[in-house]
Amino acid sequence: MGAAQLVAWFLALAAAAGAVSAAGARPSEVAVGALFTYDSTIGRAARLAIELAVDDVNADGTVLAGTKLSLKSHDTNCSAFLGTVEALQLMKENVVAVIGPQSSGIGHVISHVANELHVPLLSFAATDPTLSALEYPYFLRTTISDYFQMNAVASIVDYYQWKRVTAIYVDDDYGRGGVSALGDALATKRAMISYKAAIPPNSNSDVISDVLFRANMMESRVMVVHVNPDTGMRIFSAANKLQMVASGYVWIVTDWLAADLDSSASRDLKDMSHIQGLIVLRQHTPESDAKNKFISKWNTMARNRSVTSGLNSYGFYAYDCVWTVARAIDQFLNSGQQINFSTDPRLHNDSNGSTLRLSTLKIFDGGELMLQQLLLTNFTGVTGPVQFGSDRNLVWPAYDILNVGGSGFRLIGYWSNHSGLSVAAPEILYHKPPNTSAQQLYNVLWPGDSTTTPRGWVFRKNGQALRVGVPNKASFKDLVSSRGPDNVTGYCIDVFNAAIKLLPYPVPVQFVTIGDGTKNPSYIDIVRMVAANTLDAAVGDFAIVRNGTAISEYTQPYVEAGLVIVAPVKQITSSAWAFLKPFTLEMWCVTGALFILVGIVVWLLEHRINEDFRGSPRRQVITIFWFSFSTMFYSHRENITSALGRFVLIIWLFVVLIITSSYTASLTSILTVQQLDTGITGLDSLISSSLPIGYQNGKFTKKYLIQELNIPKSRLVALNTIQEYADALNRGPKYGGVAAIVDEKPYIDIFLSYYCNFRIVGQQFTREGWGFAFQRDSPLAADMSTAILQLSESGQLQRIHDEWFTRPGCASDDESQVGATRLGVGSFSGLFLMCALICIFALVVFFTRICWQYNRYSSSEAAGEPSAADADAIQRRPSGSGLGSFRELLQFVDKKEEEIRRTMKRRSSDKDNQAAGSSSSDALPVTSAY
Repeated sequence: MGAAQLVAWFLALAAAAGAVSAAGARPSEVAVGALFTYDSTIGRAARLAIELAVDDVNADGTVLAGTKLSLKSHDTNCSAFLGTVEALQLMKENVVAVIGPQSSGIGHVISHVANELHVPLLSFAATDPTLSALEYPYFLRTTISDYFQMNAVASIVDYYQWKRVTAIYVDDDYGRGGVSALGDALATKRAMISYKAAIPPNSNSDVISDVLFRANMMESRVMVVHVNPDTGMRIFSAANKLQMVASGYVWIVTDWLAADLDSSASRDLKDMSHIQGLIVLRQHTPESDAKNKFISKWNTMARNRSVTSGLNSYGFYAYDCVWTVARAIDQFLNSGQQINFSTDPRLHNDSNGSTLRLSTLKIFDGGELMLQQLLLTNFTGVTGPVQFGSDRNLVWPAYDILNVGGSGFRLIGYWSNHSGLSVAAPEILYHKPPNTSAQQLYNVLWPGDSTTTPRGWVFRKNGQALRVGVPNKASFKDLVSSRGPDNVTGYCIDVFNAAIKLLPYPVPVQFVTIGDGTKNPSYIDIVRMVAANTLDAAVGDFAIVRNGTAISEYTQPYVEAGLVIVAPVKQITSSAWAFLKPFTLEMWCVTGALFILVGIVVWLLEHRINEDFRGSPRRQVITIFWFSFSTMFYSHRENITSALGRFVLIIWLFVVLIITSSYTASLTSILTVQQLDTGITGLDSLISSSLPIGYQNGKFTKKYLIQELNIPKSRLVALNTIQEYADALNRGPKYGGVAAIVDEKPYIDIFLSYYCNFRIVGQQFTREGWGFAFQRDSPLAADMSTAILQLSESGQLQRIHDEWFTRPGCASDDESQVGATRLGVGSFSGLFLMCALICIFALVVFFTRICWQYNRYSSSEAAGEPSAADADAIQRRPSGSGLGSFRELLQFVDKKEEEIRRTMKRRSSDKDNQAAGSSSSDALPVTSAY
């Protein structure tokens, strides 16, 4: 190898070594971009904060050691077009990340560019929830999304139990995205946006006044304002001229107003007078030494630069945003990655004569890895913990809730996604289990210096009357009757009109009749018209039922109702044998047998000790029958002396008392009541039968009978008028009619006031009421309920009822007089069983005692010398005969107990005498020996 070749080889080796060294070295400078509007409420605070953060990063030796963070800042000039152009210019400067944009609108456009160039966007102010990671993977929000802010607003609305709000918003991506999130959040609280008042961007005061005027014509008095801070104050100036910031109104303002107030070094007292009583949200940043140090440095820089505006919460997020980028770059470089950019061949169009120079836009090769480092961020900044969740939103979002009053505002509580509304700081509650049920806020001073929570709703002022649907029925005209929209009468209408007059605000009403008057309309279809906003309310005899409450809001019931059964009855005539009808044949037989049984039992118990139960066989049989049946009238003359006999007699007299009382009541009922023609006595017999059933057409009864009681549809007959009711019942099942009609009790009461040959049978088997139907969550429903309660408490509701239903009813409406039935053994089976068991128990005790006495008697007879009578009995006894022993036992039972005792006593005495005589005989020979 020659010298020249050797030199060349060494030079190549040195160059290669230099290249390797350069590849592993950290760059001396890394460029990041910033994109925001310099001259804006948010921009003025953010500009100083970003510059301070860059200085602090470069002064900190622990982050980006040896590498300087260079800031490339561009002004978007509050213009979506200019902001887009500036963003493209910024991308040409080979930045590894962009802090911004400030505007959500620019964010939507530039995010597409960032996706292609792989440059992460970290926005500290674009809060539009539709800027999602799914569509824009390189967009990362370092402030709190409006998704959480609107959930905070919904929690406030729900806390004060308001149901409808008016959304006033700027008609751009930021405003529309926020209002969409508000609607979703309110829906989870069963509330809604009743009116959307969109203000075009850059509108003048006349346009704003026109939008607010239309909003003021609506029902809701809860105004949620979501606009930009630079133009938002003009809304309240216009609202003040329209007297909308007064008592009865509620204004909930998103964080833009807090940013504007915090940025105002000297607040204009005139502007403050326009916003008294407002509720304002502001991003919550916990107190810390780092935060206080940053505020001090920011204020010093502002004074040095003669900046008149103040620091707001977006300045805190801008400061932390720079630190987030710096830490991510540091981790990116520490992992051995290099910052390289490459061209996109699709953008090489300069040869076609284009002057856009798109080829200068280069792809950041490490963009994907940089994005992953950003998502792994976890440190504590001036805003608190800076960490991203799985949805790429900051963890622990929280808001301060402020109430404007005087020349400033006061804190009335907090909201966090951890515990909802509270008066304790969120950082304290993070260490406790979530508890969203215990919501709490301090008292609020509302517009008009009122301390009373506003109703949040009034009847609309746009001149449109309340559209009230009324069923045009074919029957029961006393309830609802219509001869046209201007001539609607009836009990239900009078109750509704009386309640309307009690409302604290005027409500013009326009009745809309539903139906042709020849056939009852479907009531659930009318309620569906209310739910579909074809009607505002439905008034009439509307039952509060499950399928109706699912789609509408009902008032307090003004009539108690429930399903009952009405059936035809007939008056029966008395006969000569009517006295036998209270009991069935089986009952008569069992009762008679029990009388005889008790007579026999008492005779057995008293026969041996009571002279009243002794005598000739004929006399004793007569005594048994006489005694047993005389107890029916408590006229028995025989005295009971044994304890067992008295016990049995007491139980038997109780049974007799029950039987005679039941007989008397049943006989009275049979002689006076009416009997059912069809045999239907209640719900059970109605279901078990196969007879046709009538129901009122259009009401919920048909669906209830089919779905709840499983009655076949073929058994149901639709009826419309009172005359059809009577005709169907009179004809009966045999002649094309019905066996019974199931309907609500108020209808049946009216029907029975005209026809007295029908009666309600069984008990009312459902419990519901009649109310007026309104749209879901309508505040008017709650106010009408209160008015109905006032009518009830004052007695006016009853007076309206009496004015309409004064027709005298039938002479007797007591359902206990319908369908009297004969009493059977089943009604007294328990009583009869108890009596039989007592008798058996007494007999067992009696015969046990007899057997014991007979055993003693027989023993004494065998041991003693028989008397003449006993000897004669012994001679007559058949030897070796079991029949003789049984006969002896019967003779023993027939003997008086007193005689048995004397015989046993005499035998015992004779035995003692015999023993004494034998002892004397044995002793005499011994004496004679002496």
